[in-house]
Amino acid sequence: MNSINPKKLLNSKWTAVMPTNKEKHFIVTEIEFDESGAVTSCLIEAVMSKRTIPINWNDLKDQENWIHGWQ
Repeated sequence: MNSINPKKLLNSKWTAVMPTNKEKHFIVTEIEFDESGAVTSCLIEAVMSKRTIPINWNDLKDQENWIHGWQ
């Protein structure tokens, strides 16, 4: 399981284990927090296509789908 600090999530780099549409490398481009500091929304952007995708930030902890950094 990838350990993630939500405060350091912005601009972090991720590699999809099983790429779709030839999109393998992603950057977290937007994070929103509520009043208590919990993450309410997260957007990742594909490096090649610039397509943004909303994602549950907890999904990035799953090493079967995501690798921290660009591999």
